[in-house]
Amino acid sequence: MPATAPSAPRGGWGVAFVVAVAIAISYLDRQTLPWAIASIQRDIPIGNQTKALLDSAFLATYGLMYLGGGWLLDRIGTRRGFVTIMAFWSLACASHGLAGGVAALIVSRLLLGMGEGGGFPAATRAVAERFAPERRATALGIINAGTSVGAVIAPPLIALLLARADWLGLASWRWVFFVTGALGLAWALWWAVIYRDPPVASAASATPVPAPSVRALLARREVLGVVGAKFLSDGAWYFYLFWLPKYLFEAHSFDLKQAATIGWIPYAAAGVGSVAAGSFSSWLLARGLSVNAARKLALGVCAACMPWVMLVPGATSIGWVIALFSLAFFGQQGWSTLVMTLPTDMIPRAALGRLAGLVGMGGAFGGIVMGQAAGWALDHGLGYAPVLAAAASLHLLAFGLICLAVPRIVRLDFKGVTP
Repeated sequence: MPATAPSAPRGGWGVAFVVAVAIAISYLDRQTLPWAIASIQRDIPIGNQTKALLDSAFLATYGLMYLGGGWLLDRIGTRRGFVTIMAFWSLACASHGLAGGVAALIVSRLLLGMGEGGGFPAATRAVAERFAPERRATALGIINAGTSVGAVIAPPLIALLLARADWLGLASWRWVFFVTGALGLAWALWWAVIYRDPPVASAASATPVPAPSVRALLARREVLGVVGAKFLSDGAWYFYLFWLPKYLFEAHSFDLKQAATIGWIPYAAAGVGSVAAGSFSSWLLARGLSVNAARKLALGVCAACMPWVMLVPGATSIGWVIALFSLAFFGQQGWSTLVMTLPTDMIPRAALGRLAGLVGMGGAFGGIVMGQAAGWALDHGLGYAPVLAAAASLHLLAFGLICLAVPRIVRLDFKGVTP
């Protein structure tokens, strides 16, 4: 049994809930700009390429600090690391409300990405500290569902603030960032009070497990395969996440009322997918399947949900548009849950932050490439159809890459490597 299993203390599911709240806040924070973009444009001109630049600014530092956040967590522990990360990104979110132009927004996006980069490595470490392998996919499914809770809350909350928050003579879109930033600071205080890192002795095995360096991790084909798969699949996800509101506003003349009443539905489907995929994989393990079979079967089912989104441009009603995006969001976040689980299956706890960071960095840079391509295509009159077709194929390619690069999902042997 892996070294982390005996250290899982009572109250693990409560920790999973608290971490899910943090992830919900992170996705609320990153959805503020996409849903408030129409109001911001009244004060600050933002075209498609500028929109893509703002998204890329977030993703660039998000990806780099995903790895940096993992390194920080490996050094100072989950409790102090998560408090530091959350406080930083919450202040960065609030700083958007002070922006007077595109340059200031870019700086705020860079800072937000820098802080949020440590969120999922912290979540992965918390799960490894609190859960045995057969329960990790379910726990990460609950945590990953937080992404959907945050994204579900975003449209109605932001619509409410945009309609009502004209306090102190400031534009209502500025209060969107101030309020969401305050929520994150409150969570950081909550985490500092309730969480304690498990004792090192109770989490250690009788035989010390080497902590491989980033270079040693990247020397393994299996690691490169998972990172590459995340690059491909998150290219599609970040396009959906950052561009769906704009698509609905432009292609279907969405207003704030529609955003509040139906704009949240795909994100709710994503939450169901997060929990369903993790629970399905855990159920397969309980039925006697190997980790390799349980993870890959669930990943394949999730990947099969994705190609249908290419039918969106031909959909005849907003109901079909929302349904197709909901299926894609369901599959994507189920996929994300399982890919987040793979590091806990493959890597010793001492290097979990590093591998989770590498995987997240790959995903962020995939988002940059896809976002820049989308901005270019839209500004050159190609429309959304080719962009959606490209996004629809990426998860299938990612699944093929995992099957080729990781023939068997097992704990990798790093004996003899230089830490």
